[in-house]
Amino acid sequence: MSLAGKTAIVTGSGRGLGLAYARELSRRGAAVVVNDVDGAVAAEAVAAITAEGGRAVAVVAPVGSSEVARRLVAAAVESFGGLDILVTNAGVLRDKSLLKMTDEDFDTVIDVHLRGTFTCVREAYAHFKAHGVAGRVIAIGSPTGQRGNFGQTNYAAAKAGIVGMVRTWALEMKRAGVTANAVIPVAATAMTKTVPYFQKAVEAEERGEPMPDFFRRELGFGTSEDVAGLVAYLASDAAADVTGQAIGVGGDRLQIWSHPEAVATEFHDGGWDYETLASDFGRLFGGRLQGVGESFPELPADLRPEDR
Repeated sequence: MSLAGKTAIVTGSGRGLGLAYARELSRRGAAVVVNDVDGAVAAEAVAAITAEGGRAVAVVAPVGSSEVARRLVAAAVESFGGLDILVTNAGVLRDKSLLKMTDEDFDTVIDVHLRGTFTCVREAYAHFKAHGVAGRVIAIGSPTGQRGNFGQTNYAAAKAGIVGMVRTWALEMKRAGVTANAVIPVAATAMTKTVPYFQKAVEAEERGEPMPDFFRRELGFGTSEDVAGLVAYLASDAAADVTGQAIGVGGDRLQIWSHPEAVATEFHDGGWDYETLASDFGRLFGGRLQGVGESFPELPADLRPEDR
């Protein structure tokens, strides 16, 4: 599976998951436009890629605006002659419960995650159409956008919105031969490293040891590198028929997330007035209501976090 001769943009690729995606795309032969808000971090990422024999340049800027989206595409064209792949990974967190979340907290996360994905994809797709490129759009979602998570109103809204946009783009881009998919990663990141439940998994990774099977298989939780292979696959010609999907990956697990579908249907002659709902809703639907949030199994005794 070669990406030789192709060029990719990976937003938010100075470190963490984004860097893993950029390095894997480079290993497969693609030239990469690295993006980060920190110039030193972006330079280190470029150096890491070039040290492995790859080609990379950096654009230091926060995604969100149309201007930055244009700069990213221009950098790909000017540095490597074109653009074939876009991975929208850039993001920030401003976690707070609803009553503590400010307008700025909400707007900042929406601007980077949701608007940043929109503006970058719009600019990339314009390039794909204008040059007859069967491009690849890979947008990074989150389990929070699929199921919700306490204290993440802004992040959940952005990540759910990204999946909704991907489904729409798959329809709009089909005739041009461009695919659009969302990847839902579950991996050790700066955020998960602060969660005691994942302590033993994170410690194993930091020691350079394999994570325990419980995390990799039961939870589908792994490293950034575990996610990068899926990103590279979706960027390749081998995935030309895969579009409009939300695909979860982590550890040893790969999942196709369903599109929202009705899980329970009932009919009532004349429609559903208040009195009918009050008398019948619980009987008809009470046992079929959907859960919210992630629920984790109890950790085995040897994997429980140690008191610090």
